[in-house]
Amino acid sequence: MILVDHPNLLKAHCTFANDHNLWVVMPYLAGGSCLHIMKHAHPNDFEEEAAIATILREVLKGISYLHSQGFFHRDVKAGNILVDSHDAIKLGDFGVSAYLFYSGDRQCMRNTFVGTPCWMAPEVMGQLNGDDFKADMWSFRITALKPSHGHAPLSKHPPMKVFLMTMQNAPPVLHINREKKFSNSFRAMISMCMVKNPQARPSAERLLRHSVFKQARSQDYIVRTILEGLPTLGDHLKELKLKEDDMIEQ
Repeated sequence: MILVDHPNLLKAHCTFANDHNLWVVMPYLAGGSCLHIMKHAHPNDFEEEAAIATILREVLKGISYLHSQGFFHRDVKAGNILVDSHDAIKLGDFGVSAYLFYSGDRQCMRNTFVGTPCWMAPEVMGQLNGDDFKADMWSFRITALKPSHGHAPLSKHPPMKVFLMTMQNAPPVLHINREKKFSNSFRAMISMCMVKNPQARPSAERLLRHSVFKQARSQDYIVRTILEGLPTLGDHLKELKLKEDDMIEQ
């Protein structure tokens, strides 16, 4: 995290150890995560496609930079996309990220099983030939479905069933009753990333040129349309603490 330097990636200021615990000092983003925002203000979905496109574009910029530096995230999901009231959208939580090194002309693959099941690419689950940058593109597509559906595909199933369904079934798609809500370019972008063959998925750099992102707005648009009226993360935690205290007293 200290090595990365991009406006759409959460940077670590420093680390220190105390009583055998490693602490990481990072910027505070008061808006919380997209998962937090959706749970408390947009439980079904984000109303405007432009809002989804704006968030996804900023996340994709961060992913593209990571890949250009030889890193891949391996846990791209709504809970790791952080929003700030000062127009910042950042991808965070690099706890399971990896560095792909090169041996001669050959890019070495990773053979470790990490990530969150609903967002995990088939090649990460199977671990037959290893995984690389393209695993992030599968997770990015699942992340795109989250704000459009209100939840990630397969999220209602237990982890083992998610593994089986991801490996055996066709890739999840937009719900039929929601397809009409989204433009042809949005549906096309979703389809491009949700291919089981990782080599057939577009790179982050290529996907940034997709026509769907022409409707993306400035980041302050997100503050106006999504964060307006929403309590800050700090205030929300205080509310939870008060509810917890009330339950204990009862």
